[in-house]
Amino acid sequence: MPAKKKDHDKPVTGAALIRRPLKEHLHPRNRFRAGYDFRLLIAGSPALAAFVAPNAYGDESIDFANPEAVKALNQALLKHAYGLQNWDTPRGYLCPPIPGRSDYIHHLADLLSGGDDAAIPRGRSVRVIDIGMGANCIYPLIGVSEYGWRFVGSEIDPVALRCARALVAANRAVAGLIECRMQMSPDECFKGVIKPGEVFDLSMCNPPFHASAAEAAAGNRRKLHHLGGSKASAAFLNFGGKAGELWCHGGELAFVRRMITQSTELPRRFRWFTTLVSKSEHLARLRESVREVKAADVKIIEMAQGQKKSRILAWTFMGVNEQRAFSSYRDASKSSRGAAALF
Repeated sequence: MPAKKKDHDKPVTGAALIRRPLKEHLHPRNRFRAGYDFRLLIAGSPALAAFVAPNAYGDESIDFANPEAVKALNQALLKHAYGLQNWDTPRGYLCPPIPGRSDYIHHLADLLSGGDDAAIPRGRSVRVIDIGMGANCIYPLIGVSEYGWRFVGSEIDPVALRCARALVAANRAVAGLIECRMQMSPDECFKGVIKPGEVFDLSMCNPPFHASAAEAAAGNRRKLHHLGGSKASAAFLNFGGKAGELWCHGGELAFVRRMITQSTELPRRFRWFTTLVSKSEHLARLRESVREVKAADVKIIEMAQGQKKSRILAWTFMGVNEQRAFSSYRDASKSSRGAAALF
């Protein structure tokens, strides 16, 4: 007898952008899984029209090698799907693809619920910290819009921090649920940002995955080749990106291993620690790092957007009973400081 389909296996409806075929690689709750209805998007965001044209297959699309086109599409998507009227990024900073960013948030909801849609915790009692939120502040904006969670976003770049704060202030629906904090040390993930007594359901991070500016530039040339970008567009990153966003000393592997080590300093302050891992060849060494710190559980969650594949590495120092106690106490008290007293 075939297994009964779970609710999250159903295609998204309602605020989703209705167009077929479904992008099966995206999370079932992803609002962008059905593709883009450009007529509907342009109706709400007329500036997008200048960038929409038939592609090689005769379908309406944009030139994804053009950063201004990517930004205009993002603005239209965020406005249509989430009602975020004001979103922008300063020139040269990362302008992320929205569908893939949404997937990370949805997979985190599954992590907290055990895969049961009915058990997904929603509302401001759930607290998440985004390590290195960027000038675009995209994960907190989507997380608040989708699930009503509260976010702390940390950032080492003062320009990016100022821009993120401006985005939060410009969108009143999320303004009370996102706090942007300065991280003074580029070597610290949590220390200097977490306040005494604070606990969080989740940490999340999209780490810089290149080890140098030259490596990032080479990666961009490969991306432009896949997108069919022109030589003229090769002078800049199509999605933008600064040092700290795209590269750091040691690259992704060194950054995530440092995060794993630092997570041992506050094992009961987070229900789950998570990070994206872009390069599959790093997984074995990162799993070993998690084993070395004696985490109670570790999970690898696969993700994909088009040809790009990624995965979420998640680990926790809490056993199942501790996690249940954390969640029950948090929900009963509606106070993260109160939950801290339990652990």
